[in-house]
Amino acid sequence: MSTVVVPSREELVRRVSEIAPVLRANAAWSAEHRRLHEETVKALTDAGVFRMRIPLRYGGFESDARTMVEVADELAQSDGAAAWVATCSWIASWGLGLFPDEVQDQVFADPDTQFCTTIGPGSATAVPVPGGILVNGSWPCISGAMSSGWQQIGAIFLNPDGDPYPVMGPVPMSELEVSDDWHTNGFRGTGSVATTAKDLFIPQERILPAPMVVNSESASKLNADTPMYRAPFISVGAAATVGVAIGMAKAIRDTFFDRLPGRQLTYTLYPSQSEAPVTHLRVAEAVMKIDEAEFHAQRLASLVDSKCASGDAWDMIERGRGRADEGAAVRLTKEAAEIFAQSSGGSSAYTKVPVQRIVNDLHTFSLHAMMNPDVNAEIYGRILCGLEPNTYYI
Repeated sequence: MSTVVVPSREELVRRVSEIAPVLRANAAWSAEHRRLHEETVKALTDAGVFRMRIPLRYGGFESDARTMVEVADELAQSDGAAAWVATCSWIASWGLGLFPDEVQDQVFADPDTQFCTTIGPGSATAVPVPGGILVNGSWPCISGAMSSGWQQIGAIFLNPDGDPYPVMGPVPMSELEVSDDWHTNGFRGTGSVATTAKDLFIPQERILPAPMVVNSESASKLNADTPMYRAPFISVGAAATVGVAIGMAKAIRDTFFDRLPGRQLTYTLYPSQSEAPVTHLRVAEAVMKIDEAEFHAQRLASLVDSKCASGDAWDMIERGRGRADEGAAVRLTKEAAEIFAQSSGGSSAYTKVPVQRIVNDLHTFSLHAMMNPDVNAEIYGRILCGLEPNTYYI
């Protein structure tokens, strides 16, 4: 049993604020080289960030949703890519806590291990073999793969006795091939490369049906009464990642105001940009949008934490609202970021000014299928109208 002292929410946020200079100093390098700088990964590890959603008995912190939101927010104010990689590891490590305890003994042997994941099967298929399954196929966009120890993979199990169905299971990164294909306009620092399995054997104890994981049906005896696992997988993922959008919008906001003193409004007679009424109107609008986004993020976190504490069942409206809250936060932060970017002038196009890089990162973040504001709103609207959500990712 671990005797590690679990840091408070305030302590974790403080630790992240202390490593901010390292993250900021390496953010441009990470974007250029399409992976997190080793110093960034070490700083995240030393701060205990990767332990946040690991069970206590392995030296993890079992941090709640509000802590995830606030830590992700703080991280993303320094480097959105680093924040995203951290949140992906939280989702993966939480999901692995649903697996049998002997599997957890393997994957959590080092509590500072970083994890990466996908909840979809990609092109991968699996066939039964003695003692387990044999997997072949690839998965795109595996964020943090190049610095992770394990990947949670998905595959379609070609069931010889019935219909095919999706399965999930952890695999050591050393058993996968990595394709360095992450050439993008945004979130370049996440290193979201593709991975491939070729005749990969996974023992039966490391395999669960994907719907079981998505529905948070635990195969773990030791985690059975742990509050952290009383939430749907998708709601956990939304609470883990929504803070990234908030933090990136704040980073653009802060960069704008840092540059504002002394800036001119070119081709006007205003002595400075800060004296122009259009500036006042636009910055007020943008800041209010960030405030509104924080409301949705905090409401989502409060829902997850309250339901986990009480153990009450989740109804479909609560599940749908969780996705809608993340979608609304993403939409509002994007709108705020565009306002600040548009108001930053032509000089913000220089790479030494991080505004455009962060805007591209936030835009790429919003393209993720689970973050899309319109899709998430539609799902919530269907539920409110008494229809099925048209997805089992809910």
